[in-house]
Amino acid sequence: MKKFLSIILCCSLIAGCGISNTGKGSLIGSGAGAALGAGIGYLLGGDGQAAAIGAAIGTAVGAGSGAIIGKQMDKKAAELAAAMEEAQVETVTDVNGLEAIKVTMDNGILFDFNKSTLKPAAKAQLDKFAAEMADMPETNINVYGHTDNIGSADANKKVSTQRAQAVAKYLNGKGIKNDRMLAEGLSFDFPIADNATEEGRAQNRRVELYITANEKMVQAAEEGKIQ
Repeated sequence: MKKFLSIILCCSLIAGCGISNTGKGSLIGSGAGAALGAGIGYLLGGDGQAAAIGAAIGTAVGAGSGAIIGKQMDKKAAELAAAMEEAQVETVTDVNGLEAIKVTMDNGILFDFNKSTLKPAAKAQLDKFAAEMADMPETNINVYGHTDNIGSADANKKVSTQRAQAVAKYLNGKGIKNDRMLAEGLSFDFPIADNATEEGRAQNRRVELYITANEKMVQAAEEGKIQ
């Protein structure tokens, strides 16, 4: 059964933003909007490294437009969670302070050990993702590959990059344009669990997809073309 939980995202100034959920096909953080603390709009590594969530649009976004975009993101997050039973979905905040969507897929569903060829089950889930995103073209998608800390940094950077690119390439084949996507491997720099245990390492082996509003969506919100 799908789990739909409404929770408040709270982040400390040190830890940055992040909420874990072990359930599958679940939606967490819906309606939370902006998160608090340093690192809003960024993934923060333990050594201070950061990866941006979305691309800066260069202009301030009004509160009304932000609320409209947040409403759209909440609706889409719920649809993705309902469709993708092997993923977890949550709302986060991008570099522009706007609500965005984070979809996390377990590498056990996506790939065999140390491989970057998508499994049939992974393709089935990505088919659903692409289908759900068909009516929301004015968004960008960041695809980040993550690994555990077994092996060298270079080896993990390589496999995480190949996995992110494999996901992006498949989504492109399903109609999501390449100019909307950024695929990047982040090695083991952004763990969400303890790499000292097998359970923690399994959680760290994942692919994350971040859906963020682009300039066209912001403009449409400001002009009242979306509600």
